[in-house]
Amino acid sequence: MTSSEHEASGEGYERIDQYDPARIDEISGHYRPILEAIGEDPTREGLLKTPERVAKALQYLTHGYDLDPAAILRSAMFTEAYSQMVVVKDIEVYSMCEHHMLPFFGKAHVAYIPNGRIVGLSKIPRVVDAYARRLQVQERLTNEIATASKRPGTPRCGRGNGVQPPVHANARYPEAELRHHHQCVHRHLPG
Repeated sequence: MTSSEHEASGEGYERIDQYDPARIDEISGHYRPILEAIGEDPTREGLLKTPERVAKALQYLTHGYDLDPAAILRSAMFTEAYSQMVVVKDIEVYSMCEHHMLPFFGKAHVAYIPNGRIVGLSKIPRVVDAYARRLQVQERLTNEIATASKRPGTPRCGRGNGVQPPVHANARYPEAELRHHHQCVHRHLPG
């Protein structure tokens, strides 16, 4: 077999999925009746694995519920005598609107003033993703990101050592072939 034949047959690579089988079974069990309710036949060849695929997609799209953003920040906090603003721009945001369970996406920009403590830059996009990968509204998302450093166990904002992140997010909601631009939300924490 050639390499293209391996790819076409599904051979030649090892697929690694990390899903909770019990959660996948529970969620997929709800999608079979949904397919029937919309007039489809869930036993049709093309739909046989659809409930499982949808369940896996939903688990992936909402895996933020299994993450602790404060722990992510704590894992890379360091004492450093640096007091200039740190900015992480153009962080990709992919989330699901809690009202219609449709995707919205955009970019976030997070800035903070270290006040004696710095955060590893790779952790900031991970915190954004941890909150984004939940059913969300943009306004809550920006607020949760901005207040992540106020969680118990993380350095405090304000006069103590910690981070003070203003967050700016611009998201787009694709709905019925139209992209609605959601207004920008700015959140500045008091110093």
